[in-house]
Amino acid sequence: MIIAERKPFAEIKAMVAPYKKILIIGCGTCVAVCLAGGEKEVGLLASQLKLALGLEDKRLEIGEITVERQCDLEFLRPLCDFTADYEAIISMACGAGVQYLKQLCYLQPIFPGVNTSFIGVNNEPGYYTERCRACNHCYLGLTGGICPVTMCPKGLLNGPCGGTIQGRCEADPEKECAWSKIYHRLELEGSLDKMRRIMPLHPHDRSTTPGTVIHPAFKRRYGAHE
Repeated sequence: MIIAERKPFAEIKAMVAPYKKILIIGCGTCVAVCLAGGEKEVGLLASQLKLALGLEDKRLEIGEITVERQCDLEFLRPLCDFTADYEAIISMACGAGVQYLKQLCYLQPIFPGVNTSFIGVNNEPGYYTERCRACNHCYLGLTGGICPVTMCPKGLLNGPCGGTIQGRCEADPEKECAWSKIYHRLELEGSLDKMRRIMPLHPHDRSTTPGTVIHPAFKRRYGAHE
């Protein structure tokens, strides 16, 4: 179960200010249960944005859609053609859902509409990987849909460390450097200027190494041994 709360309206409004046609995508599972990002919340946010920008004589076209789960590619793939008509996307899902959505919609900026408290994603039945540290301060709108707090073992917020070698992680050379991936993502969406923004220090009261959980019943399938 994922607990989340919607970001402050002023923050969401500022994120989409440069765009005239946006899509808000809700998630029908966890964030719907905790009343943060389901179909009703998508409609409410769309109405608030239209009203607020209308008072400023700004025109904003908003699309609304809610899928059953944004942390599962099975439900995201049908969105590929639908999202192509929009300049930017607001995802009302948890941090894992935002990142999965960005894997498919890699040309458009995707902004998180909620702050998340706890996250895991379902890669295959019984095989789960960590995508979000539930830090309650989501950076995904600035980092190309890749969480530096989770995907970088050092949790670096302002670029790679000095140990990066040919785009590989110093802590685990088998993995690509998180900030290398962030750079390429931002380059694809034409937002490399975000790399110049200096983010303040973030409190790290939990381990930042990405985790993997494989259910005991599936260990033989995925080659995991105790």
